[in-house]
Amino acid sequence: MCGIAGVLNSAAGSREKLERDASAMADCLAHRGPDDHGVWSDAEAGIALTQRRLSIVDLSPAGHQPMVSADGRFIVTFNGEIYNFQELRPELKARGVKFRGHSDTEVMLEAFAADGVTHTIKRLIGMFTIGVWDRRERTLSLVRDRMGIKPLYWAKFGGLFMFGSELKALRAHPGWTARTNRAALAAFMRHNYIPAPHTIYEGVQKLEPGTILTLPWNGEPRLERFWDARIVAKAGRANPMQGSDAELTDQLEALLKDAVKRRMVADVPVGAFLSGGIDSSTVVALMKAANAGPVRTYTIGSELAGYNEAAHSAAVAKHLGTEHTELMVTPKEAIDVIPNLPDMYDEPFADSSQIPTYLVSAMTRRHVTVALSGDGGDELFAGYNRYQLTAQIWRSFSMLPHPVRQALAGMITALPADRWTKLLSFIPASMRQRQIGDKLHKFAAVLPCNGETELYRRLVTHWEPSDIVLNADESKGVLWDAQIDKDFPDLLERMQYFDQVTYLPDDILTKVDRASMAVALEARVPLIDHRVVEFAWRLPREAKIRGGMSKWLLRQVLYRHVPKELVERPKMGFAVPLGDWLRGPLRPWAENLLAEPRLRQAGFFDAARVRQTWDAHLSGRRNHEYMLWNVLMFEAWRDRWA
Repeated sequence: MCGIAGVLNSAAGSREKLERDASAMADCLAHRGPDDHGVWSDAEAGIALTQRRLSIVDLSPAGHQPMVSADGRFIVTFNGEIYNFQELRPELKARGVKFRGHSDTEVMLEAFAADGVTHTIKRLIGMFTIGVWDRRERTLSLVRDRMGIKPLYWAKFGGLFMFGSELKALRAHPGWTARTNRAALAAFMRHNYIPAPHTIYEGVQKLEPGTILTLPWNGEPRLERFWDARIVAKAGRANPMQGSDAELTDQLEALLKDAVKRRMVADVPVGAFLSGGIDSSTVVALMKAANAGPVRTYTIGSELAGYNEAAHSAAVAKHLGTEHTELMVTPKEAIDVIPNLPDMYDEPFADSSQIPTYLVSAMTRRHVTVALSGDGGDELFAGYNRYQLTAQIWRSFSMLPHPVRQALAGMITALPADRWTKLLSFIPASMRQRQIGDKLHKFAAVLPCNGETELYRRLVTHWEPSDIVLNADESKGVLWDAQIDKDFPDLLERMQYFDQVTYLPDDILTKVDRASMAVALEARVPLIDHRVVEFAWRLPREAKIRGGMSKWLLRQVLYRHVPKELVERPKMGFAVPLGDWLRGPLRPWAENLLAEPRLRQAGFFDAARVRQTWDAHLSGRRNHEYMLWNVLMFEAWRDRWA
């Protein structure tokens, strides 16, 4: 795991300048790779590649990067891990390749020399972003893994091309000239993240998952998919799995065992995040089943009711016999993370679980260098509550005429959310939704929707951008692609696809990458091994949701290792009491960022609308924590970077 960067500039000047500029980019990524630093350049071609290394496999100097192939043709800077390099290595040795070390980087690089970049990439199992320069063809190739686990940004300003693991690396180059992208800001206000390929800067892009960017010397970038999630999903639906429940469980368990075991290979200590939920418990159970020695697990807890999963994770850890470490976090410790978020995430990012994700990463890094995570199980095996909720809502009101639904929505919103909460307080707490008034208002907002996809889109929306962002035309992506409705006529599969190509890479995996790499911890995610993804798309619907139970087949795998009573509980999520904090200890900080003169002067937001929302939240009439967090994270980012 590392931070990588590079430039290709036909008018770069001397080798010294090339390497000085590249080193400045790498210095910004030192947190991602504190163990080593390297630069390679060719002044005649105007190319420089650099890397900051977190040593995981082959800790010796033989793993130093950028690395040059034995034949001298290819130079690579690489971030990530290749989990099947041990199978590829003997193949290459049989073809005469002589290895200098035992790193996965060298195996991949020599495979490039033997078989070409594209052919090799299609064979790799792993998470990676790669920059590789072909001296003979004078071509730069950038590659991002299939699921978008690792990040890569790129930009072209005239004859200057640059790339890096984080935006701060690009900003460090003296040729940086980008401006704030209002269209991307509008998309951010809807989603709480900026969907790929867009970034907060005009002319700067994220390389999308499963993509190779090819840039000939003095040419223009060309993008092509080496793995396409839409093609994979459609192929899976066209060739569904056959077999009994037991046979499907056997197949999934075998695949997950292999994925987990591969991700336990390292020359440094390895552990796992454990929340006690289905996904992380499955990963830890299969780590234990691998018989690779003691398994170390880590969780954080809170004294706040409704936000503490520590007891559940401790029970699972005790059953599995792991070496378990638990940290009870105070509200002050959590709040103290907030000033660092703009540096950590580099562009506006407003998933508030970024805070506990950082805290558990920081605690884990004190013990191990690699941690396995259970992310991705909800997207693959239909675990999110919204999957069943969306279908239920649509069935319940789609037959009502549109004017009737509009009238019903008006009746609900006529009463403030806090009044609804008080009126419905007679419902037993065990049966009553938390913040039920806010949920009723959200239900009212989706009542007028004209179709399933519009309903789903509304459910995942924080702000309607046209209500808040000034002078911006939202960057709209796959959620508005009418062809998706035809490709995935089943609503559940459509929502899973949307989440797999948007929410998973742009929110969940971004959150985990930045939080873990901020403390030089490598996070590995076995549940989204691309082979598991391809398998999941072939599963029948009843293997995902059965009798109202989500992730049905994944649960069957887990039940073979952990009693169901230890993991069966309502889905909690990785949350913090953000709404209460904004009314309490975070109020002075928020008041400063949300000051109406400041907002008006900047000219990005409808200042009056923001203040109305803030006042309603402070009064307790509504809980607008997530909408406000979007605004606050943009304003905090603007203070730091704009």
